[in-house]
Amino acid sequence: MNDPIRVFVGCDPNDCDLEQMMVLEYSARRHTSRPLDITWMRLSRDPASPWYCDPARKLGWRTETWSTPFSAFRWAIPAVCGFRGRALYMDADMLVRCDLVEIWDMPMDPGTIVAARRDQGQWLSCVALWDCERARAHLPSLDALRVNPQAHKEMKRLFAGRMDLIQPLAARYNSVDGDGMPRDDIGILHYSDMGTQFSHRYSVPRLRAEGRKHWFDGDILAHPRQDLAELFDRYYQEALAAGHRLDDYRNTPAFGELVKASQKHYTGNRPGPARARWLSTLLKRVVPAHKADSPESITPR
Repeated sequence: MNDPIRVFVGCDPNDCDLEQMMVLEYSARRHTSRPLDITWMRLSRDPASPWYCDPARKLGWRTETWSTPFSAFRWAIPAVCGFRGRALYMDADMLVRCDLVEIWDMPMDPGTIVAARRDQGQWLSCVALWDCERARAHLPSLDALRVNPQAHKEMKRLFAGRMDLIQPLAARYNSVDGDGMPRDDIGILHYSDMGTQFSHRYSVPRLRAEGRKHWFDGDILAHPRQDLAELFDRYYQEALAAGHRLDDYRNTPAFGELVKASQKHYTGNRPGPARARWLSTLLKRVVPAHKADSPESITPR
């Protein structure tokens, strides 16, 4: 079958995630042997959009408890697909190094409705292959999801208690900040820690030049794995060389003010007991400067 793989990506509506979007699309298309149909899920002012949100009037999606500008969108994907076929969800902060057909064509056991990484009794919903038809019996309607500010947390709790609904997905397809894996073993790199995302060194100075700020308001630190930072930089430059442009991913017009939870006290995926020592080391670093044609480096603040 050569039907396109339907990919739904959660991203910011105010152009903060352009670098992530470009790298994700370039890397996914580079490695995938089948056409991709990518839907960028971002908040919209259009009442006809499934991602409609009017914070002032509290209409559409209620985002005030979300940690990202797209947290609960993943649960609406089967409904948006008309509860037909399959759909693959991904966060924007991902770099693909495998053929997505490996995930798309995986068999799913009877009774399961979504394939995702399971780890020590928990599961990660940031890469999720939905069987949309099977999901109908277990997910709220689109309208019910949108009006509930706690929808994301409630759905996470629901599935945490129904692990039988989740088909296990290999860890390499959702490698969270490397997970200690050798770089070449990673199928999908999820640079998940919002404070150490490789894209910040590009997006923050770009947004500053545009008179705007990034939606992440926590501390920006260096990533602990330089090999993965170099990998992102390489794919970023390759995407540009291949003809991709950041402007291709802009949301015009931008959504405007977001209503979401602050991340000022965010600690991410960093080790708990060793956090003080880890932070002390990182705060002494300055992110290495890029070539002259790249954005300025960022000093952790």
